[in-house]
Amino acid sequence: MEISYILAINPGSTSTKIAVYKGNNSLFLKTIRHETEDLSQFKEVVDQFELRKNLILKEVYDNDIPLDKIRIVIGRGGLIKPIVSGLYEVNEEMIQDLNTGVLGKHASNLGGLIAADICKDLPHAKPYIADPVVVDELNNVARITGHPDIRRVSIFHALNQKATARTYAQSCGMNYEDLNLIIAHLGGGISVGAHKKGRVIDVNNALDGDGPFSPERSGSLPVGALVDYCYKNKVKHEDMKKMITGKGGLTAYTGSNDAHKLEISARRGDKKARLLQEAMAYQISKEIGAMSAVLSGEVHAIILTGGIAHNPDLTGYIKEHVAFIAPVFVYPGEDEMRALAMNGLLLLKGDIQAKEYKSENFVKAFDINKL
Repeated sequence: MEISYILAINPGSTSTKIAVYKGNNSLFLKTIRHETEDLSQFKEVVDQFELRKNLILKEVYDNDIPLDKIRIVIGRGGLIKPIVSGLYEVNEEMIQDLNTGVLGKHASNLGGLIAADICKDLPHAKPYIADPVVVDELNNVARITGHPDIRRVSIFHALNQKATARTYAQSCGMNYEDLNLIIAHLGGGISVGAHKKGRVIDVNNALDGDGPFSPERSGSLPVGALVDYCYKNKVKHEDMKKMITGKGGLTAYTGSNDAHKLEISARRGDKKARLLQEAMAYQISKEIGAMSAVLSGEVHAIILTGGIAHNPDLTGYIKEHVAFIAPVFVYPGEDEMRALAMNGLLLLKGDIQAKEYKSENFVKAFDINKL
């Protein structure tokens, strides 16, 4: 029987990763880097659609991938309605929600959109997403803020956190569902999740205003000062959103979202670069400490993953501050491409079924006033 091909697409805030798998075998993996100035010409994230799609197709053509043998095009899920974990076929309702940014605007929204568009020209392929960033497994207590009009939502690097958790569990000869883990994804955005027996019961909103600052996100800001800033400077809503997501963090301090450049500068003695790097690591460590309280101190391991986890100075700083909680393991880079492809392969083999993006699979909004 002929082995089918799977095209995996992962648009991130600073890069677009693509991979082609033939069965279990990776034929090629490519990371296309996007500098801040390259993307700044676009007003909205969805406006980057054609640029990123064309770059993806160029790589597919240049690597002589037989288009007629691609059966699955699977993208990293975006900011759609909160859903249960799993694999979903891209349908019209999802496309509409990805385009409008029903829960926010982020590069991951492009994953399902590009997958669906590419499949229009592939006669045997269907588009999917898997474990999107809006996977919601929060305990209700984690949703409560200090005001009933504002609640916490689950937006994080679900795909990579789940995949890395399972990789670690397999290395221990254990099941992910039997472990308590704290996993910090360190990339253009930073999310720190408390994984309890296979469920992420608490996690910072890595997109817009919760947790550590990152290369592009402002993270948690002093609320009073933020309110004063808005009113004093008469900042428009859309500009404020860009300030905390896209133009915050390292980008605001240095003009660049390149954490690797910051790492090099810090190592060469740049005092500002070193302080910023330590401040980011410090805030990550604080968030890990908070998640240890969520798990009542019963933590099997702390895992650092994502692109910035390649930086030994930053991960070393974090280890010094949190190793008293549990052993710290570093899985640099992202396991998202393999995770996407493996979801597709499991579907082809009939080991899993695709879920439908519809109301019965949406996680219903929690309303404390209805208790």
